[in-house]
Amino acid sequence: MTVKIKTFNIQTQPKCDIHDITSQVQQAVNESGIRDGLVNVHVAGSTGGISTTENEPGLMKTDIEEFLEKIIPYNKDYAHHQTWGDHNGAGHLRSFLIGTSETFPVQNGKVVHGTWQQIIYLEFDEKSRTRKIYCTIIGE
Repeated sequence: MTVKIKTFNIQTQPKCDIHDITSQVQQAVNESGIRDGLVNVHVAGSTGGISTTENEPGLMKTDIEEFLEKIIPYNKDYAHHQTWGDHNGAGHLRSFLIGTSETFPVQNGKVVHGTWQQIIYLEFDEKSRTRKIYCTIIGE
């Protein structure tokens, strides 16, 4: 069994900036040479998230952000703010909810996902970031 780790960076904007990273993940799999196995997609950080959805503008630009704002609003005074003196408590909670990793099958050198399903990165912090995404590809 072979294990390869590939990374790529993305530049983000604050508060629910969503990026379709499907092609970058596929590129990492291509570069790994692994034909069959798994790819784990991970962001090292506690104010970002990895998930999947359909890359449809209304969903990506409005619906996800409105949903998250209803359940974890940015304008609330979270206890985290008093602990660290910053104001990204909502970002930490959103990351906790969404999660920082997802794993996908790799079959015949292709990441397996639905026809309309994309792999997305969600930025939840209060400021712009350069994020490093780790793709750990395991297989043969």
